[in-house]
Amino acid sequence: MVRIGVIGLGYWGPNLLRCLSAIDDCQVTVLCDRNAERLRRYHAHCPNAVAVSEADDAIDPDLVDAVIVATPTATHYSLARQALEAGLHVFVEKPLATRTAECEELIEIAAAKNLTLFVGHVFLYTAPVAKLKELVEGGDLGDICYISSTRLNLGPVRQDVNALWDLAPHDVSIMLELMGALPTRVTCTGLAYLNESVHDVCTLNLHFASNKMGIIHVSWLDPHKQRVMTVVGNQKMAVYDDLAPLEKIKVYDIGIEAPTYADSFGDFQFSYRYGDTYSPRIVESEPLKLECQSFIDAIVTGAAPRTDGHNGRDVVSVIEAAQRSLENDSHAVAVERRRESVDAVLVSERP
Repeated sequence: MVRIGVIGLGYWGPNLLRCLSAIDDCQVTVLCDRNAERLRRYHAHCPNAVAVSEADDAIDPDLVDAVIVATPTATHYSLARQALEAGLHVFVEKPLATRTAECEELIEIAAAKNLTLFVGHVFLYTAPVAKLKELVEGGDLGDICYISSTRLNLGPVRQDVNALWDLAPHDVSIMLELMGALPTRVTCTGLAYLNESVHDVCTLNLHFASNKMGIIHVSWLDPHKQRVMTVVGNQKMAVYDDLAPLEKIKVYDIGIEAPTYADSFGDFQFSYRYGDTYSPRIVESEPLKLECQSFIDAIVTGAAPRTDGHNGRDVVSVIEAAQRSLENDSHAVAVERRRESVDAVLVSERP
């Protein structure tokens, strides 16, 4: 039985608490939040857990084997490091940290102590993203040209991070999963309207090798909630609408083909192909529960989870490059590659 401490019971922590409480292989033994009212509310649902107001009291190997860090982004690195150094397995909500170097440090500490470092990129545990990956890897769409996504809503507005750090990690994690590689460089534009120091709307351009790209538009100042990703291949195209109640993915057998030869410029005409549209069968399950179960399984077996520290590090490296571009007149910024020492880290089976 894995003993879990949940640090942070604000926006996302209660959802993780609910899923963890439904898993047989673990027990929530510590709840932590500085807000006394929130702490009392959730302690009533988990009365056997110890309730504490400070993270220092939750990061206690006598009480827990692992901790969930669901606190403001700026605290992720320090709390994760403290827990790892105490010998605890760690689940960190996205993003893993705010600097690539911090992520690499956490990876190395976890590896040295043979601990699980897990990052909450929940969309990688969804059935639609799994189906998109199947379509891409199976060649159903042909060679991928580009992927575009929009993640928009009216709020919730945050003051600790901008819309780039709050919203874009979701889409970056999915794009990296589908592309199977890091982009070489990133450009980012954005504007701040509500608070001059916090960008409310951002657009990222991710440039990959082999003439591929990703486009991400995020905002918490939009009248309509949108969660749409389009994958454009040279044979077919797929659209993933996360808010659609049914048929979240539609595959379009449409495209444009250039003639291979023409006698003159006047004869050079593109041909448009309009084929069938279909929605592949998707068996839905609760991704957050799958994510929590994956964390517990990684602790028990010692196997590296899908969203391990390396996965979290790669997402942060893209967002960090985008932030630097945002602060430098949208100039292109190279994405930092993995250090050899970090790339060589392997998680071994635990006895």
